Amino acid sequence: MKAARIYGAKDVRVEDVELKNLGTIDVKIEVAWAGICGSDLHAYSQPEGLLPTDEVHPLSNRKIPLTLGHEFSGTITEVGSDVTSLKVGDRVCVEPNLRCGTCKECREANYHLCRNSGAAFIGLADDGGFAEYCVLDEKHVYQIPDHMSLEQAALVEPTAVTHRGVELAGVKAGDKVLVTGAGPIGLLTALCARAAGATSVYITDVSKERLELANSFGFVTSLNPTEEDVVARIMKDTDNTGVDVAIECAGVQATFDTCLSAVKITGTVCLVALFAEDPKLPTFQALIKEAKVVSSLAYANSYDRVIDLIASGQVPAEKVITNKIGLEAIVEDGFELLLNDKSQSKVLVSSK
Repeated sequence: MKAARIYGAKDVRVEDVELKNLGTIDVKIEVAWAGICGSDLHAYSQPEGLLPTDEVHPLSNRKIPLTLGHEFSGTITEVGSDVTSLKVGDRVCVEPNLRCGTCKECREANYHLCRNSGAAFIGLADDGGFAEYCVLDEKHVYQIPDHMSLEQAALVEPTAVTHRGVELAGVKAGDKVLVTGAGPIGLLTALCARAAGATSVYITDVSKERLELANSFGFVTSLNPTEEDVVARIMKDTDNTGVDVAIECAGVQATFDTCLSAVKITGTVCLVALFAEDPKLPTFQALIKEAKVVSSLAYANSYDRVIDLIASGQVPAEKVITNKIGLEAIVEDGFELLLNDKSQSKVLVSSK
C-alpha cells in the first residue's frame, strides 16, 4: 500500500510499504481522510525531540521511518477474532494517544498523561493515517453516526484538543472569551467556546486571511494586533473588566502576555499551544489579579462527546478546512504549503 513515511528533517516519502498483520484485537481501516496537524509540521521540519529518531519508543517499539498522520477517519474492512466493539463496514475516527494502560495515570483514567508514553501518538511514534490502510487496536477506534461525514470525522482529534482546553478553562454560559491564534486549533477553540455558552468570543492573529475565516463563523470579533491594541479594545468593550477566560493557541510570549493582560481579575488563562521557547510568566500581574494559569494537554475520555458535538452541528468543525489534496501531493501541497502560506488552516489528505 502507499504511505507517507518520514525518514528525517524534510524527508517524507510516499512509497509502497507492507501493512502490519492484523492481531486478535485489531481492526483494519481503509483511510478516507487525514488532517495535517501543527505537530506534523514540527515533525517534518525538526523531528528530533518529537519523533523516536535514535531509540525505539517504549510502547510502540518503533522509530523512524514511520508513517505520519494522527487525525484520521475511514471505514473498517477487517476485524480481529476478539474484537467486540466494531465490525466490518463501520465508519470510524481514531483516538491516537499511546498509553500503557497499567501506570497510575492510566488506571486513574488520565491516560493522556501516561508516564510510559511521554505524550506519544500513533502517527508520531507508530504508523499512522497518511496511508491507504492502517491497523490499530480497537481501543483507539470510535464509530461515527451515519449522518456524520468522514471529513468531519477526521476533525474529531483536533476538536478534542480544543474541547478539553475550553473545559479546563471553565468556559460557561455567558462568558466572554479571548482566543489568541487563529490557526486550526484557535478556530476550533472558538467554535467549542461558543458551544460551551460563551456569548462573546474574540480571536487574534496577524494573518488577515485567517481572521477572515474566523469572521465567517458569524459570532467572532477578529482582532489583528498589528493594526489594533487588542487589550485596549477588549477593555473598552467590557467596561474595563476584561474577558472571563483567555485561551492561548499561538505559542509565543506576546500572545501569552496579551492573555494575561486581557483577562479579568480572578479570570483564567489556559495554555493549549506548544511553545517553541518556554514563556516568562509576569508573576506580579498574575498575583494582583489572582489569575489562574492552567494548561491543557490533548484529551481523555471525551471522544464520544466531541463526536456528538460535531455530528449535531453544535461545533461545525468542517468550517476550518481550507484545502483537500491527494496522498501523492502531501509534501508540496501539504507540508510545504502550510509552512509557507499562512492563509491556510486545515488541509485534509485523501488516501486515494
